[in-house]
Amino acid sequence: MKPLGEAPRDHNHVTVGVDGSPASERAVRWAAATAAGRKIPLHLVHAVDFAPSGWTKLPFFRPSQVFEWSEVEAQALLKEAAETAETVAPDLEITAELALTGSAKWLVELSRTSRMIVLGATGSTKLGEAFLGSTPVSVAGHAECPVVVVRGPEGSVPDERPVVVGVDGSPASRKAVELAFEEASWRGVDLVAVHVWSDLKVGEIDESPLDFDPRAFEEYEHSLLSECLAGYGERYPDVTVHRKVYVDGPRAHLRSWSGKAQLVVVGTRGRGGFKGMVLGSTGNALMREAHCPVMVVRPATT
Repeated sequence: MKPLGEAPRDHNHVTVGVDGSPASERAVRWAAATAAGRKIPLHLVHAVDFAPSGWTKLPFFRPSQVFEWSEVEAQALLKEAAETAETVAPDLEITAELALTGSAKWLVELSRTSRMIVLGATGSTKLGEAFLGSTPVSVAGHAECPVVVVRGPEGSVPDERPVVVGVDGSPASRKAVELAFEEASWRGVDLVAVHVWSDLKVGEIDESPLDFDPRAFEEYEHSLLSECLAGYGERYPDVTVHRKVYVDGPRAHLRSWSGKAQLVVVGTRGRGGFKGMVLGSTGNALMREAHCPVMVVRPATT
């Protein structure tokens, strides 16, 4: 492992957050397998956040001593994470970096020079909760690269299950489709494109007192999905696509599909009837409830 602080200088590496929790360990394993499969380096990062610890308010607080303790602990966490990554991919190039600062802002900064940010679903320690508790939501909403929150039981990467992508025609959704095709092609699996044209919960349309026939919109919704997928078949002829169109319940349908998938890809912001793709709703829920890793993608910046 390279010395602490010697971060990669290009964009072609996977960055993973480390906090010592079981969720973090699963994230490290997933990230290591992903980086090794793409033949790119793995960058381990750990941020020490003193705000939730309360140490700074103690009368005997000695900043230099606490910083020293924290750095020693952090280095041990990073070393352990590197050893975990090496059990997955012995020949993987691994670097590590430590920051005595808030994690979310730092991870967003790192996203500008990373191919992918990988985080565990939860944290278990005081510092870990600050690093990997609510952090994924904040990072996924602002990162400039895809953010993967590793959920579900640990498995091989890749495996035979499909990649699932949420489609609504918004810029974030279109970027998600592009990356979902790339992921499915690399993994050698099918792609399931899920389009839910209403953000209402399952059954709410049927219970509506209004005279409304969703079948009248079915042809248009299938056309919209076809438009969103257009061109990718030529770019990725090895990927078989299964199209699934539902009237309502984006959160329920994507969560259900996550139980059959190895990765779910969603955009950060939806539009029109698929507002549930906004992080505050479906995307946020998937990061908490999905049965497999979730990749959150922001639209390309200009």
